[in-house]
Amino acid sequence: MSDDWRTVTIERLRSLIMKAEPDMVEEAKWRKASNPDGVPTFSCAGLVCTVETYKDKVKLTFARGASLDDPAGLFNASLDAGTRRAIDVHEGEALDENDFVALVREAVAVNRS
Repeated sequence: MSDDWRTVTIERLRSLIMKAEPDMVEEAKWRKASNPDGVPTFSCAGLVCTVETYKDKVKLTFARGASLDDPAGLFNASLDAGTRRAIDVHEGEALDENDFVALVREAVAVNRS
């Protein structure tokens, strides 16, 4: 993918995820012909989240998002899913970095419990 807004967004989110938890492990999974780079996944004591790109958004899906408190209201997608929750980031949008880091830390804590 070229250096468009999605690439910039993913790099910023990646740095925040790694800042939130130094023991986080990033891997690329689910490689296929239509997505040879695969899907970035972030794990610490279990899967924390995945990051996917679409034409109009970057989607962060938290594996156990339904178990997390979200006082800042970051989750805006997959709200009816039984286990997961997602954050869709569109061009020009920015997440509150402190709230996002807190959410990632909570996800890791839930995995460790």
